[in-house]
Amino acid sequence: MHLSSSKSGVVLAPVSRGPDACQMITRAQLGQDPPQRTVLGVLTENGQYRRTCGQGITTLRCFSGSENVFPPAGKKALSDSGVQVPAKQGLDMYVDEPEQGDRDSRTGREGMAFEDVCEVDTSTLKSDLHFLLDFNTVSPMLVDSSLHSQSEDASDFGTDVINVTEYAEEIHQYLREAEVRHRPKVHYMRKQPDITEGMRTILVDWLVEVGEEYKFRAETLYLAVNFLDRFLSCMSVLRGKLQLVGTAALLLASKYEEIYPPEVDEFVYITDDTYTKRQLLRMEHLLLKVLTFDLTVPTTNQFLLQYLRRQGVCVRTENLAKYVAELSLLEADPFLKYLPSLIAAAAYCLANYTVNRHFWPETLATFTGYSLSEIVPCLSELHKVCLGIPHRPQQAIREKYKASKYMHVSLVEPPAVLPLR
Repeated sequence: MHLSSSKSGVVLAPVSRGPDACQMITRAQLGQDPPQRTVLGVLTENGQYRRTCGQGITTLRCFSGSENVFPPAGKKALSDSGVQVPAKQGLDMYVDEPEQGDRDSRTGREGMAFEDVCEVDTSTLKSDLHFLLDFNTVSPMLVDSSLHSQSEDASDFGTDVINVTEYAEEIHQYLREAEVRHRPKVHYMRKQPDITEGMRTILVDWLVEVGEEYKFRAETLYLAVNFLDRFLSCMSVLRGKLQLVGTAALLLASKYEEIYPPEVDEFVYITDDTYTKRQLLRMEHLLLKVLTFDLTVPTTNQFLLQYLRRQGVCVRTENLAKYVAELSLLEADPFLKYLPSLIAAAAYCLANYTVNRHFWPETLATFTGYSLSEIVPCLSELHKVCLGIPHRPQQAIREKYKASKYMHVSLVEPPAVLPLR
């Protein structure tokens, strides 16, 4: 519930979601000054614009070029033409030819009554993609900081069931089998008529920012991206609804992984009310149908935690490996062609060589069955991403790992050349 007073500027929000919590607080009681309001702009095929939200938000300048090029931060420009999104925006569904491994799982999905879930309007193929992010006014619900008293780092190697020593090999074997069953299609973006690779990159970058704002676990982000890619593998989405799909994926992932997931109203809020609560819930419904309720999937993060537990490294190397692995989420191509277990191995190798000048220990080679020669192609791709990330407009992951709790590992420069021959 979100209550405000135009005279006093006071916004009331519940502190805690717990059963005994009904306490209400104000911004003044929190001692917070109203910060600047930041919004990610409206994206089109060859440029980006920012719509006027009636709240003093300036408009990003228009520019020509690729859709994943941002204007410089801090630049302001006026736009005479307001960008409006058509009232009817939806999804379009194509039936992809099922592969041999998932033919059974997709049976019945194709006959789904799609019109019952989301309205289709093919006339809006040229509609704009809204990426709106607003954390600077009081949100519908303030999360009590005590809910996050246990740090993620402390819980990673504590009671996590994937790290039970007695069953480590059996668990790893099961995850290796499951990752093949739940992987997205490698080149699904080629079949998307209205969205591009750059739009997906911006969306993932935005999801990272949301995860940091709400202190989500790393696994929540990995799950959300997996749900997003699997959904886009078999559904054609209009750009005006891409952020809605990403928000619904994050909503599902937080329900699955977090102890105290945010309320649905909170997810509506972070889109700057671009979508309604009803739209978000219907998209969640569709997402679950398309994923056939298969939400328990192995991620790169799970494999990386196993490797770090199996072959201990220093904290700096561990944080660097997590940073490198997270960078792989930004690009569907080329990383979707690699299994999560292999990406985790490549992230471990790159971090280990950067800090300790060693690649792949024999212990992990025996445990995983991966030789260094098998890891090299993915390792080379990750190395390119690490070298290029300082010059890319999407900086959410890099800013995240600049924090002191990660020992500023995103500022560590990897070697210019890896001795892989």
